[in-house]
This record gives sequence, structure tokens and C-alpha cells, in this order.
Amino acid sequence: MTRATVLAACVIGLVAIAGCRSPVATYYVMHGDAQHADSPVPATMSVVVSPVTIPDVVDRPQIVTRTADNRIELNEFARWAEPLKADIARVIAADLAQRLNTARVSLYDLGAGAPPEWRVRVDIMSIDSVPGDAVTIDAQWAVRPPDSGATVLGKTVAREPVEGKDYAALVAAHERALGVISTDIAAAIRAGQTH
Repeated sequence: MTRATVLAACVIGLVAIAGCRSPVATYYVMHGDAQHADSPVPATMSVVVSPVTIPDVVDRPQIVTRTADNRIELNEFARWAEPLKADIARVIAADLAQRLNTARVSLYDLGAGAPPEWRVRVDIMSIDSVPGDAVTIDAQWAVRPPDSGATVLGKTVAREPVEGKDYAALVAAHERALGVISTDIAAAIRAGQTH
């Protein structure tokens, strides 16, 4: 073999190896409306968002979608950057902070010395994600006032169109659907303040 033949074989081998490279996973995270706030908001009330529950079928790192023929697909290359239930709780907390104009919305109980807190529990009953179509999130939620008054129970079914064919558009639709749920929870808290 000549030196040129060996060099050509090496180049062909490198090109073949590069062409066989596995796709790389893309990781997604949702953002709440608080990212749009221009300045910090005053602490007017305290709210604690309890851990969120989600159905087992979507409680996984892969983004779970439904096809037109009702099959479920797990995309190994489109993944949540953190556990979905933690991401949802964080987004709801950020949305509530913005909607209630308070900086004191937490995912953790602040303890005995903290001011009285509103308590929010969210149970996601279903998440139906159809690429290029819509995301529908069915949530049951409960709001308990700080004075041990009556707990307000609510249900929100939020359906948001997916404005694109890629996973970024699908994730944005999830964010908007969670915003609708947060708006209903914030309205219940505001109504409870007036009683």
C-alpha cells in the first residue's frame, strides 16, 4: 500500500465514523412569567406551593407525546432538564408570584417564625401533548388560607395550541397551559383575601 492509499483510507474511515455519530439529546426547561418582571415585587403575602403530583405515564425524563392514533411516544432525544413535577411546581410558583404581586412564593414551608402562609396543592390529572397541535393539562388544585379557613377546591383544564412543529414550541405550550392554571389559583387566593 502506498502512503496516499493509507491516507485516503484513513480519511474515508474518519468520515464514516463522523456519519455514524449518535444524535445528542436536547434538554428543555420551562419558565414562569416571573422572568418577564421588570423589577422585584414587594412581599405582600406568603404562599407555599406543595410538591405537585403528575401521572406516572409522564413522570420520566423523556418528553411524552401522543400521536394521532393515540399511541404514546417517548423521545429519547427530547428530554426534561429536571424532573417534570419539580419543573411544574417551580413554574406555578413563579407564575403565582407575578400574578399576586409578591416575592414570597416558595416551594418549601418557611417554618415556625414565618408569616402566615397560603398553601397551594396541585394534582395534575393528565398531560396530553400532541406535537404541532395542542397541549392540554387537566389539573385539580386546592388553596388553603393562612387563618385555617375553608379550603377552596378547583379544577382547571388548560388547552394551548402548539405554535410550531418542534419540541421548543411544545414546551412553550406547556408553559402557557400552566399559566392558565396559575391564573385560576391566583384568582381563588385573591377571592379568599376579601372574605
